Amino acid sequence: MDVVLELADEYVLDHVWNATASLAAPWQDTLIGSAIMSSKGVGLGGTVFPRSNLFRQIVSLYSITYAGIFLLYFAFATASYYLIFNHEMMRHPRFLPNQVRREIKASLDAFWVLDWLTLPWFLGEVRGYSKLYHNIDDYGMIYAVLSVPFFLIFTDVCIYWIHRLEHHPRLYKHIHKPHHRWIIPTPFASHAFHPLDGYAQSLPYHIFVYIFPLHRWIYMGLFVFVNLWSILIHDSDMICNTPLENIINGPSHHTLHHIHFNVNYGQYFVWSDRLGGSYRAPKMEDDPMHDVVAEKKQLQRKQQQQVVATAAAAAAAGAAAAALYEKRP
Repeated sequence: MDVVLELADEYVLDHVWNATASLAAPWQDTLIGSAIMSSKGVGLGGTVFPRSNLFRQIVSLYSITYAGIFLLYFAFATASYYLIFNHEMMRHPRFLPNQVRREIKASLDAFWVLDWLTLPWFLGEVRGYSKLYHNIDDYGMIYAVLSVPFFLIFTDVCIYWIHRLEHHPRLYKHIHKPHHRWIIPTPFASHAFHPLDGYAQSLPYHIFVYIFPLHRWIYMGLFVFVNLWSILIHDSDMICNTPLENIINGPSHHTLHHIHFNVNYGQYFVWSDRLGGSYRAPKMEDDPMHDVVAEKKQLQRKQQQQVVATAAAAAAAGAAAAALYEKRP
């Protein structure tokens, strides 16, 4: 997040904070004397809010994080919803009334709390406590390339066990149950969770850069990828018999997790599920679209029965009317 803050400072926030500092001038002595406002030196233009100022970093990081997740969520989820998600799934008998609206509301309710929870991790990165590095030459190109699969494997294993722990009865109803409200999820369900649920499953991403070196641009790319992947696996798709099916935990696997509850806890790969005995391979007979088709056929039968019943009632009424007509003197 340090690279994003640097860019935001350069092009936007320096101007914003300089303007803010002029408004705060009457309280400058008090602000500089406070613990949260104090810094090692005066920054741009003599402002009491230099880039190293703790208060400025907290406010800036929170604002950037909220704006970033908001834009990523709506950009990617909307694209997936209109371009990938099969809208016929909304006819599924377990698809909730007004579900899309409820998924979006749940996500927005979670964002502002989740951002506060993750803020200390981002603040630590900006203040130099993580192992994020700037120059590829510091560890070499080979390490930079290998750090990507290492990050994905490390976080996948950690998230598997966090996710599985959240399914424990003592935790599930308090933290994870809100996300399983969406049995047939849409891409907008990707972030529709309890804030503690989202935070717990995000911890491996933050912990990684405090244990292992990672180039900061690679970290930002992975941050975007993680959010995109979370959206893609919530499209309720059931693509089976693919070459990577036994390696990648894709949309089909996660669709089965939402339907069957206690299978396919992994995030990217299926290895942890295989080792943990929770793996369930996607099969065409598990496709929730079968229920949609069955529901549609049942509705058509009911409509046909109603048409037949209406026609029979009309015929009976006509016959009765004709009989009465013939009995007239």
